[in-house]
Amino acid sequence: MSVHFEERSGVVPCQTPWGSWYQTMEEVFIEVNVPVGTSAKEVKCRLGSKDIELHVKGKEIFKGRLFGATVSDEATWTLEDKCLIHIVLMKTNREAGNCWSSLLEGEYCANAWVQDQMQRKLTLERFQRENPGFDFSGAEISDVFFYHSQSSGHKASLNNETSLVQTYLHRGC
Repeated sequence: MSVHFEERSGVVPCQTPWGSWYQTMEEVFIEVNVPVGTSAKEVKCRLGSKDIELHVKGKEIFKGRLFGATVSDEATWTLEDKCLIHIVLMKTNREAGNCWSSLLEGEYCANAWVQDQMQRKLTLERFQRENPGFDFSGAEISDVFFYHSQSSGHKASLNNETSLVQTYLHRGC
């Protein structure tokens, strides 16, 4: 389901010096630009459940502890056109609220705007799963997501957004 929703609604990439990463409710996708002509033999990729390591042509691209746990048996990497490495990690926690704010702990962090957009996309993906008869691919979440009231010190919750969507669905818009 996430692939179809992702194709219709687009992705929110977090740009990095080596490429980008993005996520769905279930997976984290990493795209690494490598020198043209790179062969698979020149790629050393270790995909653990809590850590990751990538070396290309003997040079470390990244290494560290992942932001969240993954299912290492389901992780894959591929080399496309000898210039782009695709890594797919399956999240162990596949809830919409499990939005990674960085790829590695403290590294390759999404800025506030990208993080907000990622969370909105995951929420729409959740709504799509909960309401399969509706198409949320072109929908947008209002700015209640990361709204933070200075006076009351509270954050808007997903329950508020769920009720907004339910209201939208009941009106038949």
